[in-house]
Amino acid sequence: MTTNQGMEQLIPLVNKLQDAFAHTGSTLNIDLPQIAVVGGQSAGKSSVLENFVGKDFLPRGSGIVTRRPLVLQLITAKNGEWGEFLHCKGKKFTDFNEIRKEIEEETDRMTGSNKGISAIPINLRVHSPHVLNLTLVDLPGMTKVPVGDQPADIEQQIRDMIMQFVVKDNCLILAVSPANSDLANSDALKIAKEFDPQGIRTIGVITKLDLMDEGTDAKHILENKHLPLRRGYVGVVNRSQKDIDGNKDIKAALSAERRFFLSHPAYRHMADKLGTPYLQKILNQQLTNHIKETLPALRNKLQKQMMDMEKEVEEFKNFKPDDPSRKTKAMLQMIQGFNNSFEQLIEGTGASIDTLELSGGAKINRIFHERFPYELVKMEFDEQTLRKEISVVIQNIHAIRTGLFTPDTAFEEIVKSQIAKLKDPALKCVELVSTELMNVLRKCSDKMGRYPMLREETDRVVSTNVREKEAMTKEQVKFLINCEISYINTNHEDFIGFANASQKGVDRGAKKKSVGNQVIRKGWLTMHNLSFIKGGSRDFWFTLSAEQFQWYKDEEEKDKKFLLSLDNIRLRDLEKGFMSSKYGFALFSTESRNVYKDYRQLELSAETQEEVDSWKASFLRAGVYPERSTEKNQDSTSGSSETSLDPQLERQVETIRNLVDSYMAIVSKTIRDLVPKIIMNIMIGQTKEFIATEVLAHLYSSGNGTDLMEESHEEAERRDTMLKMYHSLKEALKVMGDINMKTVQTNLPPPVDNSWIPEEPATNGTPAQSLYASQQSYNRQPSVRSSSPARRPPSRPQMGRMAPGPPPTQAPSLPPPIMPSNAAPPIPNRPMPGRAPPSIPRRPAPSQKPMIPQRPT
Repeated sequence: MTTNQGMEQLIPLVNKLQDAFAHTGSTLNIDLPQIAVVGGQSAGKSSVLENFVGKDFLPRGSGIVTRRPLVLQLITAKNGEWGEFLHCKGKKFTDFNEIRKEIEEETDRMTGSNKGISAIPINLRVHSPHVLNLTLVDLPGMTKVPVGDQPADIEQQIRDMIMQFVVKDNCLILAVSPANSDLANSDALKIAKEFDPQGIRTIGVITKLDLMDEGTDAKHILENKHLPLRRGYVGVVNRSQKDIDGNKDIKAALSAERRFFLSHPAYRHMADKLGTPYLQKILNQQLTNHIKETLPALRNKLQKQMMDMEKEVEEFKNFKPDDPSRKTKAMLQMIQGFNNSFEQLIEGTGASIDTLELSGGAKINRIFHERFPYELVKMEFDEQTLRKEISVVIQNIHAIRTGLFTPDTAFEEIVKSQIAKLKDPALKCVELVSTELMNVLRKCSDKMGRYPMLREETDRVVSTNVREKEAMTKEQVKFLINCEISYINTNHEDFIGFANASQKGVDRGAKKKSVGNQVIRKGWLTMHNLSFIKGGSRDFWFTLSAEQFQWYKDEEEKDKKFLLSLDNIRLRDLEKGFMSSKYGFALFSTESRNVYKDYRQLELSAETQEEVDSWKASFLRAGVYPERSTEKNQDSTSGSSETSLDPQLERQVETIRNLVDSYMAIVSKTIRDLVPKIIMNIMIGQTKEFIATEVLAHLYSSGNGTDLMEESHEEAERRDTMLKMYHSLKEALKVMGDINMKTVQTNLPPPVDNSWIPEEPATNGTPAQSLYASQQSYNRQPSVRSSSPARRPPSRPQMGRMAPGPPPTQAPSLPPPIMPSNAAPPIPNRPMPGRAPPSIPRRPAPSQKPMIPQRPT
């Protein structure tokens, strides 16, 4: 079991909150911070990490032991403790000694056994009921001189490894420095200051306090008076290598640490703020602070979720499924909602309007004004067939006689046949509107999913009515066409008459020119008349006017690519498979000329069929008509028909053609206007009235109304789930209140002056000054040193401590140590048994008044 009591107390609260969130269908995303341990070699980083977890599982030894980053993920488990490595998937390690052995072997597999390093981390997951979901990172110790198989840039590589972790804002930095080295040159503090300049995430840890020379201490450091940090320092005493070899457990080590601080005269007054338990308390407090900082956003999310469902939950609180009055009321509400939804979709009213696609009345409007006119034009202007029919009718009327005058009977016969051809596009318009109307009704009935039988019966009743109205509308449209056929009104004010028939072609051309070159449509289209070098196709911005069609690079319309005149231009459909999944059409010239560069036709496409239909309708307004089936065989048919015509017959055909054109324009205008009105009156208007006044009566007459209001199994489950979620949300909010009551959040300490930490790393020639040297520079007057690097410090009296004097103007400098060029600097270690301890520098006599050196600027 872990010895981290603070974590033991925090785990139940987090687990309780996690359970409450699980019932709400949400995920508790607290994202607890990482804890990275940074320091030099043999500074005690791994020991600090082990003490926090409460388990002995990391490799230990002298020199560089941690040679790869170890990312330790602690995961809360309900039963048992075990570890898993990412490189050993599926294998569980229940013995922590085996975990240590696997770490050592995996390190050697990647880096070799001769002190090599690697930036590839080892990922270890420890499952335990005694831990929180945390990530701890054990990093290699910082060094400057490569040894063994280490690369020449060992310092930069280790720095890059550390930077990958400490640069994150949710990473707490434990800057570990041994007590028997100079704190002012601590590489850990330099790294911490670089990535955490405000000191918000940095906690200083002083190790090896039991290894300081006799008579020296780190009192002023631990009191944060000398070389201060914003969050201060915590002193710890780790197990020695001898203790580890003797299998001294962590509990016994913590007891020995406690005795050390209580018995030491420099530390006994602050023993409660030293040691591993206090470090655990600080880190656990940081976890508590992080959780409490996360709770407001989570609380707002839950409260919003509760407010969204409160209205529905209020209805369900006193819900009685078998109450007849409730069922009657619910049926009335459903039918009323169905009626309102239908009216909103058709009329375009209401608060919720679809912003992604056209629906309801908008699609019906496009059928009226785009699809229907386009279909009419395709039937009207089949020029070649029409002239052939006129010629045949005139000759049949003359029979064996030679006609001197143009027969008016030919005009009536041709007009009646042309009016009859308008019946198919008019009936097709009715069918398209009926299909869209059924889609609208189906969308409205989706809101009745709570009562499947009611929904099914409503769909049946309304669909039957729509089919009946569709049949009535078709009969009315046929009646309209028959009325037009029954009487040809040659006295209509817009009809040109026989006298003006010969001038119709000139008048028709003048009428088109009077429209002007106004812009009809703009938009994006894909053009496929490009070479394979340029990709074969590309999107351009097109503008269509009454006389020309042009395209640009983009919608700013600055870089014009081409301008196409619409004279003698027709439009034809392209098969969908011709240009992948897009819907396309092509523009071509009736004079068999190239319309764009060397291309006989301009091939264009759009994403949807609706967009293509809209462009076709726009081209129709510009006078670009669709291709007729007879035009494809024009060359083969025109020769036989025109060679048999004499000049007199040609004049009669042209006269009848102009008369038919004039009268069909009148009929077409009438059909375009009346067919949508018939559809609106019978199909849509009467359907709205039927839904508002008769649907409820039909539902009651179809069977037992109580059976129609039986809830679906899914709806009953949804209601129960909603009520459970509502209570779970209340429970989660209550747990958040308990966390606020049972935990205390500490304020961030005020900033301190950390300018004493150097900005740049020290060079290899910087002396390795000990911590007691820094401490003595704080307490004694500097003396003049000789140039000999081997000079010993002066002896001091056994008793007495002097008050500090005024500071000198400059701190003394230490001579550089003499070291071999091919060896790493010596690492301080515990004194071996039987070896005399090193000499302890003495304080000056009481009669002397030492000067306190100033901190270097």
